[in-house]
Amino acid sequence: MMTTHNGAAAHNFTLRRNSFGRLVFVDAEGVAHEGAIPVRAFPIGAPDEGIALVSAEGHELAWIDQWSDISVELRSIIEEELAAREFMPQISRIVGVSSFATPSIWEVETNRGNTSFTLKGEEDIRRLPNSALLIADSHGIQFLIRDTKALDKHGRKILDRFL
Repeated sequence: MMTTHNGAAAHNFTLRRNSFGRLVFVDAEGVAHEGAIPVRAFPIGAPDEGIALVSAEGHELAWIDQWSDISVELRSIIEEELAAREFMPQISRIVGVSSFATPSIWEVETNRGNTSFTLKGEEDIRRLPNSALLIADSHGIQFLIRDTKALDKHGRKILDRFL
């Protein structure tokens, strides 16, 4: 059994995959919850802190304050599930844009390779704390710029035209 802490209360549970590859959360009483989903409380600001395991119906089954609260095996299962659910490429360089008017096509380098996407409007660029930005493309894919100050001068100039 795995243990995690939620304040003073401790929760014992196991986590496994069923024959369809879905997560099954088994609580301390032996009740199985098929289709459990890990959810980060702060996916951008503190991705390794505050992870909830919720039922398919959205009810919290367990809370994990930090990765160090759980076993390596459990962490591996949860990280694998999060990676499959969360697709948020991080932009490391803005190569160029087709136009400073929207919609425009952006050419970028990300941690997942080079790509291009269409920015429909300036409202699809959202400011986050600590000089971070979240950019939604025309298909709803979220691109993250973790720190605008870390971009090269060319990339910062392009961003300034849209912000």
